[in-house]
Amino acid sequence: MVRNSKEHRRDPHYKSAKQEGYRARSAFKLLEIQKRFNIFKRAFYILDLGCAPGSWLQVARKFSEENIEKYNDQYYHRDHYKIMGVDIKKTTLIEKIKLVQEDFTKPKFIDELNAFFPEKLDLILSDASINKSGNKFSDQIRQINLCLKIIDLTKKNLKINGSLVIKVFQGTDFNNFFKKVKQEFKYLKSYKPKSSKKTSNEIYLIGLQKI
Repeated sequence: MVRNSKEHRRDPHYKSAKQEGYRARSAFKLLEIQKRFNIFKRAFYILDLGCAPGSWLQVARKFSEENIEKYNDQYYHRDHYKIMGVDIKKTTLIEKIKLVQEDFTKPKFIDELNAFFPEKLDLILSDASINKSGNKFSDQIRQINLCLKIIDLTKKNLKINGSLVIKVFQGTDFNNFFKKVKQEFKYLKSYKPKSSKKTSNEIYLIGLQKI
């Protein structure tokens, strides 16, 4: 455990996160996804599932604030943004962001979601993960089951032409899951950021232009 902690601190992305004020190295995964797919374009209403410790929320706030000025035109724009982060773990407060400590698969959370957002979402982010057991086969199935619940939430709460970023584990059920999600979006891409650990089987699906 001590060795792993030392290796973590030597990780270049960990060091960069500390230097740039991000709470975790995972911020760079989202920044890579943004650079490749421009997911934050005209995104003002954003939901982050599995948000702890909050690094993706920090990135989301950065782009939302920029969007208010950048997209102040005759097309879809707003003079404000609303961001909610939810996790079963406690997340330290972030200014101008609504934090909910709750299981997002439960009806209670949906009530909070609907109360906070007056309209459907522009962007849903999910870096949520099951607690891994160490068995890659069973963990992958459990992660897919979690992702299916996120897709159900997405169907009901993401606006037409909205975008989704969701973390999946590669394995037996991945192709079937990909096909299922593809039915919901005009474009669906799989992407593994360079800042993901090489040994990890995580991969992200980026859904653009919800149908």
